[in-house]
Amino acid sequence: MEKAVRAYAEVLRLVMLLPKESRGYYAKYARENFVNYREVDPSESQDLFQRTYHHSLWVLHKYSVDKSAADKLKAICCA
Repeated sequence: MEKAVRAYAEVLRLVMLLPKESRGYYAKYARENFVNYREVDPSESQDLFQRTYHHSLWVLHKYSVDKSAADKLKAICCA
């Protein structure tokens, strides 16, 4: 659970790097996904963390934000 909270906090930090008009959408999207998957089988959790990281990279790329901004999220999700 602690890893999920750290990942969520990092995703929210990345959302703040996006254009102002898109932040609300992605913050809500992230919250809904973390809430929906809060009780997941531990054997599936690593896959969810990988998806979290890769989806975050996709969004950063979409808005031309340097992917190195997600290095901390990578350390959390891909460790």
